[in-house]
Amino acid sequence: MDSAAPSPLQRIDQDLFDAVAAAAADSPRRRRNHNFHAPTDRVQRFLNVLQPGTYVRPHRHRRAQPGDGFECFLVLQGVVGLLLLDAGGRVLQRERISAEGPLRGIELAEGVIHTLVALSPDAVMMEIKQGPYEPAADKDFLAGFPLEGSEAAAAQELAWRALFGTGDDHSSPDQPLP
Repeated sequence: MDSAAPSPLQRIDQDLFDAVAAAAADSPRRRRNHNFHAPTDRVQRFLNVLQPGTYVRPHRHRRAQPGDGFECFLVLQGVVGLLLLDAGGRVLQRERISAEGPLRGIELAEGVIHTLVALSPDAVMMEIKQGPYEPAADKDFLAGFPLEGSEAAAAQELAWRALFGTGDDHSSPDQPLP
């Protein structure tokens, strides 16, 4: 085999989790991706490692052909909270996704407004979603939420994380966020 050729095998193991988690911990964003796909691939496959304190601005994914999109989250290490929101920013549903179960993953349909919250250090998710990746059109951000990196974003992340403090696996809190 030619040593310059890319390997036909990509390992998904603890060493990779640890390396990406360390990079996420050192990142101002408190998260880091490790892509297995090329930008032009029809299906995006990547690890998304989140540390507590990361702020994921509420968004949804839209595709040129309605109904062609999906997003799948599978937690491989740690615990992640998923919040589903309505167009006004009200939390409709929360889901605790954990590598230890009982809920280990979720697939979202196209157009669902959501955000993620790291509920444990070094939380590792495998994400799979429809490609190809188009940076200018990948996310449709929900208006009215702070920009990443601001003090307001940090406060919002803390408020969202507090929604998972009860230990419930899921619920519909029916409460507006600050």
